[in-house]
Amino acid sequence: MDLSPHAQLHGFTVEEAHDLAEIEGRAYVMRHAETGARLLYLKNDDPNKAFAIGFRTPPGDDTGVFHILEHSVLCGSDRFPVKEPFVDLLKSSMQTFLNAMTFPDKTLYPVASTNERDLLNLMDVYLDAVFHPRIFRTRAIFEQEGWHYELRSRDAAFEGDVAALDAERSELSYNGVVFNEMKGALSDPSSVLYHELQRALFPDGPYAFESGGTPRAIPTLTYEQYLEEHRRHYRVDNSYTILYGNLDIDRALAFLDERYLTPVHAEQQAADARRVREGGAPAVPRTLAPHAPVCSLDVVRPMDTAPENECAAAGYVVSPFSDPARILAADILLDALFGSNEAPAKRALLDAGLADEVVAYTADSLLQPFAVVELRGLKQDGAERLVGEVERVIGQLADEGIDPEVIEASLARAEFALRERNYGMPDGVVLSMMALSGWLYDDADALSYLRYEDALAHLHAGMTQGLFERLARELFVQNPHRARVHVRPEAPAESAEAMELAARNARLSADERRQIVRSEAELRALQEAEDDPEARASLPRLSVADLGEAPVEPPYALDEEAPLSTLRHQASTHGIVYATRYFDAGAVAFDDLPYLSVLCRVLGKLGTAHHSAAQIDVLLQGRLGSFAVRPLCVEGEHSLDARLMVEVGASSLEPNAAWIARLTRELLSETDFSDLARIRDLLQQQKIGFEQSFAAGGHSHAMERVRAYATPGGAIADRMGNVGFYRFLTELLDRFDERGAQLSARLQDIARTVFTDAGTTLSFAGSDEAYRLFWQADPLLGGCEPAATRLAVPEPRVLREAFIVPTDVSFTALGWDRRLLGEEFQGSWPVAARALTFDYLWNEVRVKGGAYGVGLRAQRGGALSFYSYRDPNLDATLERFAGAAAWIERFSPEARDLEGLVISSTAGVDAPLKPRELVKRQALRYLTGVSPARLAEVRQQMTDTTIEQVRALGATLRRAVEAQAVCTFGNRDIIEGSQAGLTAIELIGEGAARS
Repeated sequence: MDLSPHAQLHGFTVEEAHDLAEIEGRAYVMRHAETGARLLYLKNDDPNKAFAIGFRTPPGDDTGVFHILEHSVLCGSDRFPVKEPFVDLLKSSMQTFLNAMTFPDKTLYPVASTNERDLLNLMDVYLDAVFHPRIFRTRAIFEQEGWHYELRSRDAAFEGDVAALDAERSELSYNGVVFNEMKGALSDPSSVLYHELQRALFPDGPYAFESGGTPRAIPTLTYEQYLEEHRRHYRVDNSYTILYGNLDIDRALAFLDERYLTPVHAEQQAADARRVREGGAPAVPRTLAPHAPVCSLDVVRPMDTAPENECAAAGYVVSPFSDPARILAADILLDALFGSNEAPAKRALLDAGLADEVVAYTADSLLQPFAVVELRGLKQDGAERLVGEVERVIGQLADEGIDPEVIEASLARAEFALRERNYGMPDGVVLSMMALSGWLYDDADALSYLRYEDALAHLHAGMTQGLFERLARELFVQNPHRARVHVRPEAPAESAEAMELAARNARLSADERRQIVRSEAELRALQEAEDDPEARASLPRLSVADLGEAPVEPPYALDEEAPLSTLRHQASTHGIVYATRYFDAGAVAFDDLPYLSVLCRVLGKLGTAHHSAAQIDVLLQGRLGSFAVRPLCVEGEHSLDARLMVEVGASSLEPNAAWIARLTRELLSETDFSDLARIRDLLQQQKIGFEQSFAAGGHSHAMERVRAYATPGGAIADRMGNVGFYRFLTELLDRFDERGAQLSARLQDIARTVFTDAGTTLSFAGSDEAYRLFWQADPLLGGCEPAATRLAVPEPRVLREAFIVPTDVSFTALGWDRRLLGEEFQGSWPVAARALTFDYLWNEVRVKGGAYGVGLRAQRGGALSFYSYRDPNLDATLERFAGAAAWIERFSPEARDLEGLVISSTAGVDAPLKPRELVKRQALRYLTGVSPARLAEVRQQMTDTTIEQVRALGATLRRAVEAQAVCTFGNRDIIEGSQAGLTAIELIGEGAARS
């Protein structure tokens, strides 16, 4: 097939064709001649193919209209008129990625699959969704995904007509998925800080607005405005399509042209003509224009949050999007100056007493990317001093010269990350986002953000010519386009939302009350209604035969001749080495587990007998791609016995394999734990991180806390990395001056006990030459006699806790452990969990209840965990969790629906992994004794799952619910209004419980 420049195929003209070494392939930039639609084809041999379509969607206000549209268009379309085609695809396809994303100036709909037929199916559903959504015929979608009123009696026992109650006896509230999502998102002070900083830098354009929507503005959006924004922006001539991987491009282009681009463009042109005839203007997307420099250094944003959450940030515009090399240089500069506690600018700001934590990053994928320097755990006058201290510190560094070793180390780390491309999602999805970082603003700039080799060469050459010093001065000292924002905790006398709703309730007429009740009833009826069988039949389907055989993993085996017990992996790592040691930590007593966790968190961040902390930082960044230490609780599939280990992992380019051995040995055996000032800084930053995580991702903490109620492994994990450890950390910091010396001794003692060669397993992936270099550098630590096991875990007990944290929503978990119920793991569990997550729980907790996320996790290790995420409810959600067993016992899907669940569940197991994740999974399987034969058995059970097997799991779920193991993290009013019998606990701040 001819894809040379100027070639034409299915209405597309090839405008550019280039080899692209960064993706080991070739890039083709195309334009659909008739419609103006843009297309980028990234061709390589990756079997994990991807498609994405995006639209330029700069907001004109804070209503979050594009965020609501992103949710809404996936709620049915002309060709696929079902309520939730997005969910149906999650239940039936082989997707390896399926989502939609709202950015500050664009909306993207990416999908990925290893099966080409499946990818075309996903493209079909997504394209019809964005161009022909059901929103124009079904107002209830706007109300469900965006916002609507709900009217309730103040008397919970009232069963009459709520519409007949006056304001004194009724309560008016808002509900909606996006409304609740953003209440949760904007409970995070860092999110509020970022939004206000962007607004301060660009006050007169689209970037002044929160594209996700603010809870105060979302209820001002009307249905008519919402539809108009779709008409204006979801246009073929405003679209950007990316195709990626090893696929049949001829077939894909023909499909795009014939099914969507040409006919949809004709429809939109006809609609424009009608608008003009009726006296209006054609539907034209909102534009983006560069913002003139502004200097706004006194923005204060009051926020109802805990005093501990006070924060501030300064923002500095880097350059226009059109200079990706400068933006990459800024990213590297920020890492060099602020990337660790030893980085020179961060160390100076910490020593100056501005805050407990300093974070810096580049906000890119914008018309004018900007650098952010953020202070967390703000100290007195920290906000006021921020800009001046940044100018002073960085100006001095620029004048004296930044240590070239520090710059070189940050440059090496950036280079490693770009080459590894390990972003937690398929490459095609990541590359789609990267391409739009330039392409969205200039049709001739589709590839500049994908090409990094030339930029890296330019930066290497510029290191010795003062490039980074000039950039530092221009960015932080001489920059005319900058802002500073201070988020200041301030509890209002009364909630603005509550006052607004009370006033609105008082003004409602009788007809308006009836309309609110009637609209909610209509919405509930729509949510309860089953999809028409004919509509459901319209969705494209695969069969189990499309799954094929299980993918063949690269082999791994013990190297019997190695000095340590070594698991050698044959995975292709593309010139990268992954070496991880697993140390037996069973000799650590239960009361010492928090100290083991502290040890893991400070290793690599302190000095050693041979290097200062700053030197260690430079060595780790410059020689290694990563270095991480974490405690690990290894549990088997059948037994509750928990084996405590410490995982020490490192990666590097193959020529640096010896550095993995040398640096790991030095850090594990020679770290200096007497540097209490640095340890205090690190632990204070860890505390801040926990507090932010409790409020932003409380569902993960709730599930882990529930595990602690049930099993020894859960109790160990909590003591080292959840509520138990956070309480220890808080108490330790409160009394650090008196406990510091004891802490140093404890850390030294535990390090000597754990870090020996006795009982250690090494996992190694890399070439034979890298393997030789590794052993040649002598990685051994000594110590051959295993220490006596001291770990005795207290008997777990159910506590039923409700932790009050600064958020406007809740995160709730209910669960138990399958092993406590004497039940074996079988392949039908993932099928049942997917059915419950994307059918019963999705409809009851997300669609009806308004939670942003919900699900059931059934893990091979034993945990059964119901969870909700950014949820406005608590008691109602727990009731839905309790009803899951009865629902699954009555579950009666059509044969094709059950087959879809089997396909999607199995595809999740078969999904390709990056080398780092593949090697780690193989090592953990070895450590837990999971054999290839057992994996094959479970996969076969999955593909053979029957409805009887799925229903039979209801009995186990019922017993799990009966254990009443519940934990929630959430808003005070939600928790104190609950009738679930949970113990309310202050977790953060002066009133927090410490035991």
